[in-house]
Amino acid sequence: MVMTYPLSASFLPLPLAVLLLGGGTLPLIGLLAEKTGLRRLKELWAIAFSTLNLISIYLLYQELRASPGRVIVSSLLGSPPLAGCFEIDTLGVYMAGCVALLGFLSVVYSYHYMEEESRLTEFYTLVLLMMAGMTGVALAGDFFTLFVFWEMMAISSYVLVAFLKHRWAPIEAGFKYLIMSATGSAFLLLSMSLLYGLTGTLNFAYLSASLRGAAPTPWLLLLLSALLIGFGVKAAIVPLHTWLPDAHPEAPSPISALLSGVVIETGLYAMTRIFYLIFHPDLFGVMMAALALITMTFANILALLQDDIKRMLAYSSIAQMGYMLIGVSTGTAYGIMGTLLHVLNHSLMKGLAFLAAGNIVYETGTRDIRKLVGVGRRMPYTVFSLFVALLGLGGIPSTNGFISKFILFSSAIGAGMPLLAVAGVLNSALSMAYYLRVLKTLVSTPEEEIEAGEPPLPMLAVTLFMALLIILLGVYPSPAIRYASAASRALVLRLESYMEAVMGG
Repeated sequence: MVMTYPLSASFLPLPLAVLLLGGGTLPLIGLLAEKTGLRRLKELWAIAFSTLNLISIYLLYQELRASPGRVIVSSLLGSPPLAGCFEIDTLGVYMAGCVALLGFLSVVYSYHYMEEESRLTEFYTLVLLMMAGMTGVALAGDFFTLFVFWEMMAISSYVLVAFLKHRWAPIEAGFKYLIMSATGSAFLLLSMSLLYGLTGTLNFAYLSASLRGAAPTPWLLLLLSALLIGFGVKAAIVPLHTWLPDAHPEAPSPISALLSGVVIETGLYAMTRIFYLIFHPDLFGVMMAALALITMTFANILALLQDDIKRMLAYSSIAQMGYMLIGVSTGTAYGIMGTLLHVLNHSLMKGLAFLAAGNIVYETGTRDIRKLVGVGRRMPYTVFSLFVALLGLGGIPSTNGFISKFILFSSAIGAGMPLLAVAGVLNSALSMAYYLRVLKTLVSTPEEEIEAGEPPLPMLAVTLFMALLIILLGVYPSPAIRYASAASRALVLRLESYMEAVMGG
């Protein structure tokens, strides 16, 4: 079932139009704020448009929910397979919703966290444009449209990683991220060239009709390898992860939350969507399983060695990507549901972990775990929030992380990969070693009383709200499971209806 937006209406889907409008007008709003003395106008503008983005995602979800299997096609100056377009289904809206939720919370958190920094107009403009890039990737219907928004996301995130440029470390981290991500983008361009040469189109539905189920050939294997490298850099899959442990700690904490909570997941989402559209899971399943094992084990071991709390959380993010790859490797709707559910849960858990760590850094001025002994006695609500986030990341029952990990590991058993499930359980146990080390340090009795207190109310309120969501989705996960299940079916079980909707339109 297809709906095509008339050209008299907006070519862009509403969530994307909202974010581009907000980011595009923010420089003028910043100038107006300077001229009128309304110092907080730019922050309020960013909060308003991130709120509108959430609302527009909800409206789009309700529109799709009324007709299961529906695809909304929006194209300009033509129609598929040649025109650039958006092909919006439940899966794309699910990913865009994860971006909208964490983006809104991070913008609200930034209201006080960033108030002492200069260049805030630039900061909020880049945040909205980075969110627009991720939303565009989620809703894209062809490789060219995806690549345009992929680069918008990438360029915005490069600058945000290096935003605190009065120190050398963020500049170095941003430059390293730029070099590695640009290399990944070059491989994506190579992939696009191969795809167009093989099929004569870059539209996802037409690519699926042309290539899915084709016998493996050297060209097809080259295409698979180029796509894996191109998306794998952004998704921080080992051994393509080396930019992440430098970039995440050096970025401002709300940007660390976005990078870890949704940017790397956007790389995983794009890889998963295109792999399942173009290739049969038998072609990449074993490779994904091997990468899952290597990624989660390697990252958990290195996380044990870290004394910088944000660097430890960065390695934890890499490990979490390994768990998500388990679902991708199964080739089943159940496994993909586990991956998508963990995308949502991880965005909340790791977003909260970085924001709670941001509260601690904001008050104490240090990221060194060894210097944070007893800080929990001065910041009980912040440390409680961090406690909830870390237990969720470890997969403790009554948190949302337990639910998605249970589905991921059971999907591996159902797909005939019990050893991968055992490795996932053992790695979750291993991760609790460094999570509990942090929690023990924060609540221990200090030799000297540490000077700290709870952060400003908006920062604290965001972290407590996210902690509540983690617990709520742990004890009542049905809504999230239902939505993730619908999104996974759109990718795995309704692929033919997706192609028919687009190609018929």
